[in-house]
Amino acid sequence: MALILAPTVHAQPEGETFDAWVSGFRVRLADSGAAPETVASMLDGLTPEMRIIERDGSQPEFVRPIWSYLEIAASDLRIANGREAYESDRALVDAVAAQYGVRAETLIAIWGLESSYGQIPGNNDIIQALATLAWEGRRRGWAEDQLIAVAHMIDNGYATRDQLTGSWAGAMGQMQFIPTTYLERAVDFDGDGRRNIWTNNGDALASAANLLARAGWQTGAPTVIEVSVPDDFDVGRWNPDQNRLVSEWAMRGISRADGHGWSADGLMLTARLELPAGIAGPGFLTFPNFRVIKRYNNSTAYALGVAHLADRIAGGAPFAGPWPVDDVPLTRTQTREMQAAMNALGHDSGTPDGLAGPRTRDALRAFQRAHGHAADGYAGRAMYDAVMAASVAVPAGE
Repeated sequence: MALILAPTVHAQPEGETFDAWVSGFRVRLADSGAAPETVASMLDGLTPEMRIIERDGSQPEFVRPIWSYLEIAASDLRIANGREAYESDRALVDAVAAQYGVRAETLIAIWGLESSYGQIPGNNDIIQALATLAWEGRRRGWAEDQLIAVAHMIDNGYATRDQLTGSWAGAMGQMQFIPTTYLERAVDFDGDGRRNIWTNNGDALASAANLLARAGWQTGAPTVIEVSVPDDFDVGRWNPDQNRLVSEWAMRGISRADGHGWSADGLMLTARLELPAGIAGPGFLTFPNFRVIKRYNNSTAYALGVAHLADRIAGGAPFAGPWPVDDVPLTRTQTREMQAAMNALGHDSGTPDGLAGPRTRDALRAFQRAHGHAADGYAGRAMYDAVMAASVAVPAGE
C-alpha cells in the first residue's frame, strides 16, 4: 500500500486539507454508531493516495469501440481460463447456481471480468481509497456513505481492517462489491460466520448470485441473442427502450444470426432490439436478464461482455458481426463538439460533456431523421462529419 504524506495538499474546489476532512468526518462516523476503536482503526494516521485523485479525474480522450472491448472481454485466454475455473470448482459453482437460480456460466463470466477468476481482486486499501475520493469532493457523499458501511462491516465482524482491499475506486473482493452492496447482498455460503468475498470462492460467487437473483434474474431464460436486421428495417420507428414479443420482432424481419429458427417458446418472450454500433453493426435481442446484469454494471458493453463470455464458456460460437470498424466512436472532444453543434441546430443534447449518453443519442436520432439518415443514434465519425457539416451550413443567428 503506497502512502503519500501530503498534509498541505488541498482538495478541489474547497481548498480543504485532508486532515480537516478527516476531523470533520470522524464526527460523522462516530455519530453513525461506529465503535470508537473502529473509528480509530480507520482514521488514525490516514493519509491520501494522490494517484487515486489522478485516476478519478482523468477521463480518457479516446473511447474504446465496443468490438474492441468484446474482443478483450471474451478473449480466447479468458474463455479458456473460465472453462478451467468452472471445471476446477464445478460442484461449488453448480451448487451456488442451483440455490439462487442463476446460470452457472454467467457467474463464471462475472468472476472473470471482475477479477480474472479471483486472481486479480485488487490490493488497494479500500479505506484509504474511499477517504481520498471523499476528500477530493467530486463524489463526497457517496464515498462517505461507503466508509460508514465499512465501519459497519468491521463492527459486525464481517471483515478485518487488513482484509479491506480492492480497487482504487472502492470495490472489493473477487466480485468487486462496493461496501454498501456488500452489506445488502453479500452472503455466507459455507456457514462459517463470515461473508468472505476476498478469499472464499463460495462466498464470492454466492454473493454475486444473490445480487442477480434479488435484481430479478429469470431462471432458464436467455440473456442476449445476436440477430440479423434486414436492409429494409424501419430504424426510424425503432425505440431502443421498447419491449416487444420476439414474434413481433420476427414479423419485422429480425432473424437469428446463427441461422436457427425461433422456437415456439422463444417467440413468446419479450425482448428489446439493441444496435450498439448502429444499423451498420450487428443487432442483439436483449431479454430481462440482460437488464439484470446491468444492475451489476450499468453498461451495455459490460452486459454484452458478460453474456457473450458466458455463452463462449458454455461452448457457444463467437458473434457473427460484422462490426463497422471504419466508423469508430468519437473522442470525447469530438462528442462535445457534436453536442454543441446539435444544440445549435435545435436538437437538445444537454450541456456538452463529451459523453454520448441517452440524451445525446436521442438528439442524434432526431438529427438523423431530420436529415435523411438512418436514425440509429450511433455516434461515430460518419455522423460527426454530417452534424458538423450541417452546423456550418446554417447561417449564424438561425
